[in-house]
Amino acid sequence: MTSKIEKTSGEPVEALRLDRQLCFALYGAANRVTRLYRPLLEALGLTYPQYLVMLVLWEASPRTVGAVGEALDLESSTLTPLLKRLETQGLVARARDPEDERRVIVTLTEAGAALRDKAKAVPEQLFCKLNMPLDELGDLRERLKVLAV
Repeated sequence: MTSKIEKTSGEPVEALRLDRQLCFALYGAANRVTRLYRPLLEALGLTYPQYLVMLVLWEASPRTVGAVGEALDLESSTLTPLLKRLETQGLVARARDPEDERRVIVTLTEAGAALRDKAKAVPEQLFCKLNMPLDELGDLRERLKVLAV
């Protein structure tokens, strides 16, 4: 049995070209940025999603799981395994809220708070790897925030 490669007939539809897709440009950019973060975060013992959780907790701790999820736009079912791994690493502690047993409060441990000092260099190291002017990166970040709403 031989297979045939079917060709589409006619000219390509300009709007359907891969290089014209916003989703593909965002996908490629997100993958590149995540790959650039990987070695920086490995030095801290964190994955990229764990780093995001730690960023939220470095801003304010303690927080409820719901508040962390809201900050990251993640469901608690996605967040819970991340928090469990961070707890196993000794970076956070989780406990039921004594006033409302349905809520779980996440608190940085001493080790988690100390990791913040090591992480301070990550943004600058990433900016150097991106090789873009800081003002352009800032503009891009602000434009993406608008898109993400």
